[in-house]
Amino acid sequence: MPAGEVMTVELSGTGLAPADVLAVARGGAPVVLAPEARGAMEQSAAIVARLATSNTPAYGVTTGFGSLANTWIEAARRGELQRALVRSHAAGMGPPVEREVVRAMMLLRARTLAMGHSGARPEIAEAILALLNAGLTPVVPEHGSLGASGDLAPLAHCALVLIGEGEVADAEGTVRPTRPALEAAGVEPVTLTAKEGLALTNGTDGVLGMLLMAAADLGLLLRTADVTAAMSVEALLGTDRVFAADLIALRPQPGQADSAANLRALLAGSPIVASHREGDSRVQDAYSLRCAPQVHGAARDTLEHAERVAASELVSAIDNPMVLPDGRVESCGNFHGAPIAFACDFLAIVAAEAGAIAERRTDRLLDASRSYGLPPFLSEDAGVNSGLMLTQYTQAAMVAENRRLAAPASVDSLPTSAMQEDHVSMGWGAARKLRTVVANVARILAVELVCAAHAIDLRSPLEPGPGTAAALAAVRARIPGPGPDRFLAPDLAAAQELVTSGEVVVAVERAVGPLA
Repeated sequence: MPAGEVMTVELSGTGLAPADVLAVARGGAPVVLAPEARGAMEQSAAIVARLATSNTPAYGVTTGFGSLANTWIEAARRGELQRALVRSHAAGMGPPVEREVVRAMMLLRARTLAMGHSGARPEIAEAILALLNAGLTPVVPEHGSLGASGDLAPLAHCALVLIGEGEVADAEGTVRPTRPALEAAGVEPVTLTAKEGLALTNGTDGVLGMLLMAAADLGLLLRTADVTAAMSVEALLGTDRVFAADLIALRPQPGQADSAANLRALLAGSPIVASHREGDSRVQDAYSLRCAPQVHGAARDTLEHAERVAASELVSAIDNPMVLPDGRVESCGNFHGAPIAFACDFLAIVAAEAGAIAERRTDRLLDASRSYGLPPFLSEDAGVNSGLMLTQYTQAAMVAENRRLAAPASVDSLPTSAMQEDHVSMGWGAARKLRTVVANVARILAVELVCAAHAIDLRSPLEPGPGTAAALAAVRARIPGPGPDRFLAPDLAAAQELVTSGEVVVAVERAVGPLA
């Protein structure tokens, strides 16, 4: 794409790529409905329209919802049924969900509708896209989804805005009543017809959106973890021999091989490493150094599994009932969030462990009894000065929180709707806590980055290798080196920005080539 050109995402009814979701959710990319998707939606909407005038029982079209599925709805009230569903299901509570999550959720719901298996008219998908393109984001409370039947309450809050009710936030974050905001943006509210309220709410789109964003963030963090680990290996006078390709190949785990390759590239040509290659009486480094590629690599392999799950979901029709090309309207369980919930829970575990091993490396850097010649807490005037002592406290607090959040949500089903919906995925809770864990890992790595950079400086006149030197230079462009105690929170915030923006990884890759 030429420089300056804005990416446009097209809903063709055949699925989306993760990059498409990120472009819309975070980058504000415009979205359009493709002609083929419009045609598929028109065909399925015609099937539902015929069913809506018949006496054939069909869940959510001619009947009520949940445990009211056996309640017959008269033809004259079937439009009212859809509006009532949206209003009653918009029952969330708590603080509003982040804008990027809501935008991802809206896009992914439109994606399913565009596949033509939900019975919604093209106007419904186009109304969602109009909100996205106008920068209007429904206010969605955090609590209300159990991940089956999909993200009901969060999606209902989004659907409420489509009918001109509820609240929206504009591009600047100002919350406004929906109807005047729609009028100002030139967006018309929709009038729901048969099944459309159900089609707007019966999906796992919020959970999937959060998984996609967490996976993208974690992928960057795991490359960053290799960088900070390499810096700690250097600073602690560790060996690079444990990362040798032939040793790593004895256990052919793909993620481990990639992480070890990164560590070899980062430590190649390091004068610090070379300085103690001979005559060092130590036989082994501590696990937090020696086993970095095993832990980081296992996290990478788990991330790859989660990405496969997400890729399948991005081409899946998630709704109930489903409208099939032969005219059948069949109930199913595709709205159940178990596949995504399990992936979120598994990622929370491995992300927490990537943070935990980083904290152990940091603790060694700060402990004069285990750091092989570094001053206490990396302060050259320890006593009056506490140096970086408290940075590890902050790390430890986040590691402890991550351990609590690593407990799986998906094993904790609670029945709902008078026992009709007697097993739910808890996928929303799994995704929400995953986002917190990933954010904490970014901060934990930022602390290790600051401490390892200080420690490498204190090894002077020995120099780091080209890869770690590039990371050190990126840090020093924003954060001063060792010296008297100073207000540390701004340093840590700057380091967090270096980590989350990818600036550290970019700097390293300029020096040693792409990291795996």
